Amino acid sequence: MRQIVLDTETTGLEPSQGHRIIEIGCVEMLDRRLTGNNFHQYLQPDREIDRAAVDVHGITNGFLADKPRFTDLVDDFMTYIQGSELIIHNAPFDVGFINHELRMLNRECPELANCCTITDTLALAKKKHPGQRNSLDALCRRYDIDNSHRALHGALLDAEILADVYLIMTGGQGALSLDPLQGGGGAHSMSAIRRLDPGRPALKVIRASEEELALHQSRLQTIDQASNGSCLWEKSRY
Repeated sequence: MRQIVLDTETTGLEPSQGHRIIEIGCVEMLDRRLTGNNFHQYLQPDREIDRAAVDVHGITNGFLADKPRFTDLVDDFMTYIQGSELIIHNAPFDVGFINHELRMLNRECPELANCCTITDTLALAKKKHPGQRNSLDALCRRYDIDNSHRALHGALLDAEILADVYLIMTGGQGALSLDPLQGGGGAHSMSAIRRLDPGRPALKVIRASEEELALHQSRLQTIDQASNGSCLWEKSRY
């Protein structure tokens, strides 16, 4: 399963007003594991960036003066995302801008929905946490993800943070890995297991108190409610 976590930065809020993409950041995941095969590019928009937008992402026209245009990298970008599931926070915004750029090329480029599936993490978050704030910063606080290095928005940085948020929000760790070099089990990982001395004294068993068991059960019920009945520990009791 190939997933691409994607984010963009733009000159403003509305492509219908001539605003353009100035940064694209993508993070690749295979079977819910980050691969490091990322796509990142700043773009020359051929127009002024709104002052309010600069305050958000800190990107200026001067910085973009020598950067390529969207038409220069569209083939590489479309090849990179082809056939993947795009993971985007507030997908209509980014998808709308990318489709606008594709239409401006005056050539037969398919819209994103015709070459990828699209998952909107904002919609997922609203369903999972109704009535709560579900911005990327709010989700980082909720899931205890460190985003203290995010002084300004940035497409690649936000895509990396969103990848962490998405993995936790949709189930946490994708697979148990016993061997950090191999990424799973098998003969290599079995040979690395250190057996305990059979002659050593038996380990002391400390059993949970009634109060601790009650607190544990209360936490399981909270997790079960928050996950719409998907808490595996709670199901295993029946």
